[in-house]
Amino acid sequence: MILVFGGTTEGRIVTQVLDESGKEYYYSTKGDLQQVDFVHGIRLTGAMTEEALIDFIQQNDIELVIDAAHPFAAVLHNTIGLATAQTGTPVIRYERVYPKKQEGIIECTSYDDMIEKLEAQPCHRLLALTGVNTIKPLKPFWSKHESYFRILDRDDSHEKSDAEGFPREQLLYWKLGEEQNDAEIYDRIQPDAVITKDSGTSGYFDEKLAPAIERGIPIYVLQRPALPSHYQPVYGPVGLRRKVEALAPDFFPLKTGYTTGTTATAATTAALIALTTGQHVSEVEVTLPSGEVVTLPIDAVEQTEEGYKAMMRKRSGDDPDVTQGTEIWSEVTISSGEGVRFLQGEGVGQVTLPGLGIEIGEPAINATPKRMMTEVATRFYPNNLVNIKIIVPAGRELALKTFNPRLGIVDGISIIGTSGVVKPFSLDAFIASIVRQADVALALGADTIVINSGAKSEKYLKAAHPELPPQCFVQYGNFIGETLEKLASANIPHIIMGIMLGKAVKLAEGNMDTHSKKVTMNKQFLHDIATQLACTDATHEVIERITLARELWTELAPSESEKLLMYITQTCHKVSQ
Repeated sequence: MILVFGGTTEGRIVTQVLDESGKEYYYSTKGDLQQVDFVHGIRLTGAMTEEALIDFIQQNDIELVIDAAHPFAAVLHNTIGLATAQTGTPVIRYERVYPKKQEGIIECTSYDDMIEKLEAQPCHRLLALTGVNTIKPLKPFWSKHESYFRILDRDDSHEKSDAEGFPREQLLYWKLGEEQNDAEIYDRIQPDAVITKDSGTSGYFDEKLAPAIERGIPIYVLQRPALPSHYQPVYGPVGLRRKVEALAPDFFPLKTGYTTGTTATAATTAALIALTTGQHVSEVEVTLPSGEVVTLPIDAVEQTEEGYKAMMRKRSGDDPDVTQGTEIWSEVTISSGEGVRFLQGEGVGQVTLPGLGIEIGEPAINATPKRMMTEVATRFYPNNLVNIKIIVPAGRELALKTFNPRLGIVDGISIIGTSGVVKPFSLDAFIASIVRQADVALALGADTIVINSGAKSEKYLKAAHPELPPQCFVQYGNFIGETLEKLASANIPHIIMGIMLGKAVKLAEGNMDTHSKKVTMNKQFLHDIATQLACTDATHEVIERITLARELWTELAPSESEKLLMYITQTCHKVSQ
């Protein structure tokens, strides 16, 4: 079993990830005020002592603890640290994202340090954005100086402030989920100092301080307490799942992996570090397209005649991928000029046909991984031209097992990945996970499920349906038929399907598994549709010329495009019934 300590936004994210497993876990909070929507979690409330936590771990066979509690819950962190050290239980820390330090902010190591610095300023009117629990430790200051505390408008907050004798007329109330007009508060209070905690982006750190920075008001920030040394940090749902898969290997039925694009970015980062510092690192941090930072292993770093190269083996998890375990190298050099240039490397395909979003003659590196590597290179060398050459020694041979030759990509594989992550698409386990996701949404009272093919389409659909909670959005990968069949048996009132044009053409032809390994775009099918719709000769010429179905958006005349794509949409609807 897994034990989660939550009560925060991060705690909610942890439950969403763990619910994907279909297995039970414990979710512990100090009180019962947080509303958490989960399906497989077992709710625990009340504080635990070190002894009580040790007993709970031993009696319930806890193999892993996840600490997603507030960063300033110092007593809880200490208790978890001591208890897990005693039992030898690994701990994952789901960490918040913390913004970069801004100039002019005065850091404080403790409440006493903060009071001492405020007195030295001196501060006569204080705005405290530190929460109700800081009224007690800051009493030596506010009892002598005019101070205003912003607190949550709920009974337990009122009780705590009243217990310390803080004047109610100097309390500023806010409710969770309500938008705050911080500028209005600053203008009304006219403070000559503001204090807050280093609470991270989910604690609205930047939003709290923006009005103070604009007004030139001194800002004092309480630094978060140190965490136990054996904590293993993660910074988002991908890192969390990967770490759970490593520390509790039987919890998820299938393992996730990383794309060739993420792998190439990791290798590029390691090569750039070596080029800059001479250091041969064994792991690097990579920022995924979602903004999450993950740590990836590096398998080799070598010096070349003009620069450095590094290698990471592709880790696909349990996805049936021909590139699993493949060496992906990145060689970097710098020269005069600015920008980033991608050179042709052995085993990476070369584009020979239009329509792929890559210039003819260029290496087959898609837009997202190219952007990821460009951002890294620019960070290291903003004033130089960085040459990046991705090399896949087994690429030529592997490419023969893909559809690259049919797409006009010759002599190697493509470096791809929209999300940066490979989700396992083994049919039985994947369909089971879809059913579990639908169960979660239905348990939350939803009557609509929005199915989509992947990260790009899901982002669009979430923007189109902001009224729906995130649990309503389910990715079907390539298994459209099985997904629709399972959802139909679940008696879901409304199903919305988003589909990329390439998959739509395959589905309209009756292909319920749209993976490019199983089926490619059938031009004859498109010709048949165009003939049936009495399309022009120019439309047939476009169909014959294109490499990917998505080119229909841009290559066809508007009237022809509307006619053809509407027919494909209607046919997809019929096939999906």
